[in-house]
Amino acid sequence: MTQTPTPTGSAAVTVRPAGTADLPAVSRVLATAFAADPVMATFVEGQGDRRSRLEGFFRAVLLSGPARHGAVDVAVDADGRVLGAAAWEAPGGSGHLLAQARRLPLFLASLGLRGIRRALRNQSVLAEHRPRPAHWYLTAIGVGDGARGLGVGSRLLDARLRELDARGDAAYLEASTPRSRALYETFGFRHLAAIRGLGAGVSPSSMWRPAV
Repeated sequence: MTQTPTPTGSAAVTVRPAGTADLPAVSRVLATAFAADPVMATFVEGQGDRRSRLEGFFRAVLLSGPARHGAVDVAVDADGRVLGAAAWEAPGGSGHLLAQARRLPLFLASLGLRGIRRALRNQSVLAEHRPRPAHWYLTAIGVGDGARGLGVGSRLLDARLRELDARGDAAYLEASTPRSRALYETFGFRHLAAIRGLGAGVSPSSMWRPAV
């Protein structure tokens, strides 16, 4: 994926595939973006060192899923700083926390044993709503604090969805909030169902974007 830099707000933003060296920055950006996310709160609970545990969790997710079988895109500024990131799991991916057993120590460090059990339960709840037809799954998308409101998330979505459309591939995601659901709808995703079973007051929207 190659994108020509274009002005977005006050910054020139380029969307490109992430390399291995980008993954720590991607994990930090996603940890920042999901710090107050209601769905993520059901996976990584607590206070204290939660931000570092979120970073560890996303690093484990990236290494056991999108970076191994999928795509990780980053939006960078003119200096190469990662402003935002999107992680996609390719069709046929397992979408399971323990898909790659060697990443278990990373998951344990960020979640703990009780957290692993809770995360597996939550993953099962989410998996029940995944459509059967082959699709790309948006595992996570987020923008760092300093780049919010500049359209970075939209640039990331547009870049990948253009590629999926060119190949005739469908896409699926869960929208954590009504605001994110409204954004995804502008990109052609449609609401399928409210997902129950993650906890009181937590009901993300399963959303499907058919192949064109």
